[in-house]
Amino acid sequence: MGMSGEDGGLFRAERTMPVVDGEPVDVGLVGDVVSVRPGAVLDLVEAGRIPVVSSVAPDADGQVLNVNADTAAAALAVALGALKLVVLTDVEGLYSDWPDRSSLVQQIGADELESVMPQIDSGMRPKMAACLRAVRGGVDRATVVDGRLPHALLLEMLSSEGTGTMVRLT
Repeated sequence: MGMSGEDGGLFRAERTMPVVDGEPVDVGLVGDVVSVRPGAVLDLVEAGRIPVVSSVAPDADGQVLNVNADTAAAALAVALGALKLVVLTDVEGLYSDWPDRSSLVQQIGADELESVMPQIDSGMRPKMAACLRAVRGGVDRATVVDGRLPHALLLEMLSSEGTGTMVRLT
C-alpha cells in the first residue's frame, strides 16, 4: 500500500541547508526527518498490507520537503523498534579502499563508521549515515546490500553470513 511521509502525520521534517566552504547553501525544499509517528504504518501491517513509503515530509508549517529515502527509512526503523534495517544499493557494500573490490568491509561498529564517515564516497555516505542513525537509535543492526544480487534480501535475511556491509553499535 503506497503512502507518503505526509499520510497520517508519519513524518515531520526540518529544512536542511548544507554548508559549503563555511557558507550555508540553499538547495531548495530539502529536509531531514525530525519526528516519526508510526501509527499509520503499524495499522497497515496489522491489516496484512505492506507499506511502501515515499520520502516526502511536511515541516512544522506544512511545507512539503524532499527527504533522503535512506535516512527516512532509518528514522522509521527506529520509531518502529525494528530489529534490522536493510538498505539496497548498486554496489556490494562499503569498501575501505575503493575501488579495490577486495577491501569490502563486511562488518563495522558505529564508532568506527562515524570516524571514517568524512572519507566515504558521496554516493555511499547517505546510506552509511542512515545505518549509523538506525543503530544509534536502537536498531540492532543495519546492512547495506547489493540489490543487483539475485535474491539479495533473502540471502541477507535467511543466511547466517548475510551480504554487504553490516553496521552494529559495537
